[in-house]
Amino acid sequence: MQIEIQIDSSHSDTKVIVMAPSMTEEVDSLVKMLSDNAPHFLTGSRNNKLEVLEPADLIRIYSSSGKVFAVTPKGEYTLRLRLYELEQRLDHNRFVRISNSEIINLKKVEHFDLNFTGTICAKLTNGTKSYVSRRYLPKIKQMLLS
Repeated sequence: MQIEIQIDSSHSDTKVIVMAPSMTEEVDSLVKMLSDNAPHFLTGSRNNKLEVLEPADLIRIYSSSGKVFAVTPKGEYTLRLRLYELEQRLDHNRFVRISNSEIINLKKVEHFDLNFTGTICAKLTNGTKSYVSRRYLPKIKQMLLS
């Protein structure tokens, strides 16, 4: 993708033009990002306090016992959103769903291990190991190879 910025004092408003050979997932994601004026932050509760969470600080998000939890270097927070809502809100180039119950931050992955049974284990920066389910394996491979 090429990015070009032109500063012209004769324009009274900002104008964004996206030129592409076809409508792709990347173009669609870009359009959604540019047109979404809602703030991109999450809130999580811990110790009866509600805190603002920066998406870049998230290591993993998982569901357990009907609740959704976010893990950061500061600790674990309970979220009010569902995993599918978080998947839509978070940056698709940084966060990836690896199972029905977990989303990980690719920037917080130390490495991926392939074991003899064909599964992929993601070792995260906080020492946690998460396993990619077979259903999400093609998506992970596509993200890592693109």
